[in-house]
Amino acid sequence: MIWLQRQGYNINRKRVMRLMRKMRLAGVAPSPNTSKPHPEHKVYPYLLRDMKITRVNQVWSTDITYIPMKRGFMYLTAVIDWHSRYVLSWELSNTLESTFCVRALERALRHGKPEIFNTDQGSQFTSNEFTGVLETNSIRISMDGRGRALDNIFVERLWRSLKYECVYLNDYENVPDLLQGLRWWLSFYNKERPHTSLPGNLTPREMYESCLNL
Repeated sequence: MIWLQRQGYNINRKRVMRLMRKMRLAGVAPSPNTSKPHPEHKVYPYLLRDMKITRVNQVWSTDITYIPMKRGFMYLTAVIDWHSRYVLSWELSNTLESTFCVRALERALRHGKPEIFNTDQGSQFTSNEFTGVLETNSIRISMDGRGRALDNIFVERLWRSLKYECVYLNDYENVPDLLQGLRWWLSFYNKERPHTSLPGNLTPREMYESCLNL
């Protein structure tokens, strides 16, 4: 709604809701579980309970979500800065192996590095390949409690927005079309979409870069 107002449209929440009803936008079923623990992998304690997030690069987190298409599906992972909600990197894969998660982590580290990195207890994130990158960079590792999705709430909110505003509206037929759609939406999310939880309704990139320049 705020983005539409910035573009010059005279619109409010009631009108948006009325138009959504007219377009028959509705809820969808939950996604398959993408976070299965490995019984032999080390699990780290959750470090963020009652912690105040006051600066960028204080806490980053990641997660995996299921992306349905007309034929088949893909998995998406992203790394997000908690303070600014900025998506630092993302990767798409047709398997749940840890490789694409490690690749997203390494790309995110080109921006700098966090003090703490939070994940769930999925085998991709407890793997030696993933935790090894964090330990090599002297980053403290935090992991959600079992079955506690709200421990990683900012990534969960990102997935919800992405699916309702991009994936479900477009019903992508193939991977190239999906990639194009994800690139557009994630760029829009970072650079143009005002975030109501940020001061002055800044975009995530505006928030991230302004904090870096302080």
